[in-house]
Amino acid sequence: MRASWALRFAAPLLFCSTALALPQIPGSHLWKRAGDKPLIQKDFPDPSILQDKDGQWYAFATAGNGKMVQAAKAAAPGGPWEYLDIDVLPKNGAWTTNTNTWAPDVRRTANGTYVMYFSGQVKSNPKFHCVGTATATKVLGPYTPSAEPFDCDLSKGGSIDPSGFTDVDGKHYVVYKIDGNSIGHGGSCNNGVEPFVPTPILLQEVGADLISKIGKPIEILDRISSDGPLVEAPAIFRDADGLYVMFFSSGCFTSSTYNVDYAYSKSVRGPYTRSESGPLVVTMDSFGLTAPGGATPLQDGSAIVFHADCAQGRCFFESKIGIMGNKVLLNGVDGLYG
Repeated sequence: MRASWALRFAAPLLFCSTALALPQIPGSHLWKRAGDKPLIQKDFPDPSILQDKDGQWYAFATAGNGKMVQAAKAAAPGGPWEYLDIDVLPKNGAWTTNTNTWAPDVRRTANGTYVMYFSGQVKSNPKFHCVGTATATKVLGPYTPSAEPFDCDLSKGGSIDPSGFTDVDGKHYVVYKIDGNSIGHGGSCNNGVEPFVPTPILLQEVGADLISKIGKPIEILDRISSDGPLVEAPAIFRDADGLYVMFFSSGCFTSSTYNVDYAYSKSVRGPYTRSESGPLVVTMDSFGLTAPGGATPLQDGSAIVFHADCAQGRCFFESKIGIMGNKVLLNGVDGLYG
C-alpha cells in the first residue's frame, strides 16, 4: 500500500458538490447514488483541469454552448464550479474551420506563458482534425493560435486529443492520438469493419516552451480487439513512487461501451501495461452514468475529471482516485460497475 493512500482518499467520490461518503452497495462496487448531479450541468465534454498560480482551479472543454473552447473555475476540484460565459479560443487558426474544436488542454510554462493544445477541424478537408497549439498571458486567454498545426498527418487520419505532461526531471511531453478511425471502413466510430485501422497513442517530447518538438514521437499504446474501434483521450500522471499512469478511453463515444481505462509503466516512454482489472469507469445506466470518457487526472494523481452523457449532452464529473500497487482505485474499489 502506498504511503499517500490515506491522503488521496481523505475525500469521498464526488459527482456533485454536496456528495457525502457513501457505503458500498454489496456486489456492485458502486459509490454513486441514483439522482446525483454532475459538477457542471451543461454540455462540457473532454474536460481538462489546471490549478493556476492564484490557487484557483480551471477546467476547459470541447466546443459547445456557442463557444469554441469552454471554461469554468472553482476553488477546489470537487467544486462548486462556476461556468464562465467566455470563449477562451475564439480563433483557432487559418488552417482550421474555426468550428468543431475538441479536447483542449492548458499548461503553464516556467516563464508564465499559458499553452493550450487542442484538436482543430482541418479547413482543407473538414473530415479530419489535427492537433494545434495556442498561447496566452492569462489562464483564461484569449489564446492566440500558432500559424501551423502541431501534428497533422492526414494520410494516417489526422490527430486529436492532446494532453501535456511535465516529468520530475523537467522534461516536457505531449501525448495524443492518431485519429485512424477517420479513415476507417465504417461501423462503430467508422472503425468497426475490417480491416481495422490503427489508432495509436503517441508521446512527443517538447522544449521549455511546451511547443517546440524534440526528436520524433514514439508509440506507447494502440487499440486491441477488446477496445472496439479505437483508443483515444490519453492523459498521463506520475505518482510519488515513480509509477506512470496513462488514462485513456476505448469504445465509441456514441455508445454505452465508451469508458475510462488506464495503463501503467515505470517509464514515461513505456512500455505501458494495461489494467489487469479492466476499465476504471464504465456505463451504469440504472445510476445515470452513461458513456463515461475523456478523463484527465490532477497532476498529483488525487482525482480525475471526465464527462458522461446527461440531458444537456456530455456533462462534467469528478472522482477521487488512489494507487495501490499497479492499480488505480476509485474510493477504494476496483472501478465503477453496475
